Amino acid sequence: MQLIGFLILFPLVVAALLLLVRGDGLRNAIVWISAVVIAAGSIMLAVQYLGAAWTGFVFSSQAIDLVACAIGVAISAVVIGFGVKYKNYLAVGLAIVQLVGDLIFEFGFAHGTHVEVGLYIDPLSVVMALIIGIIGSGICVYALGYMVDFQKHLDEHGEGLTDLQRKDRRPTFFSLMFLFLSAMFVIVFSNNMIWMFTGWEITTVCSFLLIAYTRTDEAVRNAFRQIIMNMLGGIAFLAALYFAVLNAGTLSFQDFILFGLGSPWLVAVPVCLLAFAGLTKAAQMPFHTWLLGAMVAPTPTSALLHSSTMVKAGVFLLIKLAPLFAVCMVPAQMVILVGGLTFMLCSFMAISQTNAKRVLAYSTIANLGLITACAGVATPEAIWAAILLVIFHAAAKSLLFLCVGTAEHHIGSRDIEDMDLLFERMPKLARLMMIGIMCMFIAPFGMLIAKWATLVSFVDSRQMALVLLLAFGSAATFMFWGKWLGKLAGIAGSPENVELDVHPSEWISIALMAALALIACLALPIMSKMLVEPYITSVFMQLGSDISVDNLWITSILAAFVFVVMFAGNRDSKAKRADVYLAGVSVDSDGRVYRNSLSGETTATSRNLYLDSIFGEGIVRRPGEILCAAIIIVAIIASGFVPPVL
Repeated sequence: MQLIGFLILFPLVVAALLLLVRGDGLRNAIVWISAVVIAAGSIMLAVQYLGAAWTGFVFSSQAIDLVACAIGVAISAVVIGFGVKYKNYLAVGLAIVQLVGDLIFEFGFAHGTHVEVGLYIDPLSVVMALIIGIIGSGICVYALGYMVDFQKHLDEHGEGLTDLQRKDRRPTFFSLMFLFLSAMFVIVFSNNMIWMFTGWEITTVCSFLLIAYTRTDEAVRNAFRQIIMNMLGGIAFLAALYFAVLNAGTLSFQDFILFGLGSPWLVAVPVCLLAFAGLTKAAQMPFHTWLLGAMVAPTPTSALLHSSTMVKAGVFLLIKLAPLFAVCMVPAQMVILVGGLTFMLCSFMAISQTNAKRVLAYSTIANLGLITACAGVATPEAIWAAILLVIFHAAAKSLLFLCVGTAEHHIGSRDIEDMDLLFERMPKLARLMMIGIMCMFIAPFGMLIAKWATLVSFVDSRQMALVLLLAFGSAATFMFWGKWLGKLAGIAGSPENVELDVHPSEWISIALMAALALIACLALPIMSKMLVEPYITSVFMQLGSDISVDNLWITSILAAFVFVVMFAGNRDSKAKRADVYLAGVSVDSDGRVYRNSLSGETTATSRNLYLDSIFGEGIVRRPGEILCAAIIIVAIIASGFVPPVL
């Protein structure tokens, strides 16, 4: 339990310290040392509890409960303050509702409800701890160099910005990053649902403040979109706690699940409300727009939200609720349908995007939808696939976000169409970016293996609608990743290498994410055996009939071969470079101009097909939002009336 306490409290102390530090040198030292310590702590925890079943720790404190209530009051006060300042009265109203609900719950409704086992650890929380501790802290290191360039850009090109918008708020930025990590550890280790809810709300307000970092009108607008949508989920979470006390008489998450397995009719409503909270946090339709809006924040924020925190908290809760989805029909169907539709429709919309960060955002939402659907199916095979999807998505997506952030600072654009010849302009970065993309959709890499397991679980559970959604969504996935990969792989001419001044902290963090993606692919059988299967066994008492690691070694060997080929290219800077070949008569090879069949001059260009008239946001988004919103509303209402058992 000491390690768990350390992982929760140490980032909190670092966050407080970084808020006071103004100098770059001291800040860099603190972030580097803290990141290494947190990563090492998460690895030590994993080694200590590798393969262990659910282990609870007797730890309770009335003082901590009061601190949790005080944090809830402070969070509401922050939202109310910003809401009044920027005249967003919907956010103010939701904050007041949550504030009143918190106070009534703590001092009236839940008074006397005691949770003896406050903390716990199981194989899933070990997986999450590794993701938070290694990937999350790695992103904090990356931010050191990135934020220097970001602030420099604000200083040099911020003519239209106010002094407040140009202000150097890096102490606050790094403090919020580490506070985020602490809150995530609280979520994944808390058996006391009040503590879990507190961590849940801290991530919400941290995300709000990070998205609004530049204080521009666009940043503030998107920050309020995030806080409004996630406060709806927070209020639903709080309402679920009321029902948990009223119906189950407990605020222990483990006891709540065990009670629900025996009396599903008494937990159908709170399970539906908790699932709703998970859907909002995981940015599922119709709440996906808050994650798209988060792209206005600095890249480290985007990477943190998409890979190791925030959205992962949402799918973590849904996966933990899977045993109850197996016996509660309405919440399960809500999660299955919303997740499946989100996967397909957001994959479609990704096709129409040229902005690389927006492609990554839609891809994140789509993959979270697939994880969500797996949680709703709630079979051993589906949960096996869901956990592997969480792991591979965290590693590959963090790598891609960091690569895009560095590329944007050095080529001046995040548009995919501007990434022509990136293999020549930024050869190391292009290789690493290609690894991230291939890990997301190409065999024999792990994400595709997990998707295959997802397909098998859907077929075995006779979820034919999900099979169709997965098929069409996967086809769209292949298209938008393939277009981007083609842009990166093109080699022609001899453009200037512009990656020579990338900060060491950026290279180290990007290399770390690439290494994690490679390790995840190469060690897939080991991860399955040591991390995923123990959780499946502890929850379902047996492994699914289709779970076997025998053939996974073949995929690992093939992945190793591909990686060797990628990095075994000719590194000789004196290698002969051939002129660009153009069909017909070349007029200007360097300029890619040739004489066409009508004796005119044509410039050779390559541009991807984006099919905006078919898959554009204006066409796909609104019907998807309406349909998913209708499913959620009907499910929440029906959960109190429809018999829960499938």
